Amino acid sequence: MGTVVVGYVPKPEGEAALAAGINEAKLRGSKLVVVNSHRGGQEFDGSAARAAEDEMTGIQKRLDEAGVEHDVRQLVRGFEPAEDLISIAEANGAELLVIGLRRRSPVGKLILGSNAQRVLLDAPCPVLAVKAQ
Repeated sequence: MGTVVVGYVPKPEGEAALAAGINEAKLRGSKLVVVNSHRGGQEFDGSAARAAEDEMTGIQKRLDEAGVEHDVRQLVRGFEPAEDLISIAEANGAELLVIGLRRRSPVGKLILGSNAQRVLLDAPCPVLAVKAQ
């Protein structure tokens, strides 16, 4: 059984990535690993940590209802999200990594976000990049 890794953030692009990841895992008969990565620091205090934990509990329930074998990981290790996604994809022998991209202005399209760019360039497997509706 293969593995599909999804980079999740509680934003429209994260929701789009999660939906695409669920679909891909079902199509492939794969396990889904959902990763929510935070750098930590002062802005990730107790209330932010509780909110993130609640969000991931909701994701867990959604995946249970979807009937997909899954693993949900919330990481606060001081790494950039791209580093966490790439290392988890490598460790799990991922067959696909799914990320969400946010809409950008015409000028912003010239420069991709640094995390998205790093994932696209350094991932050990194909990357599916989806936009929010």
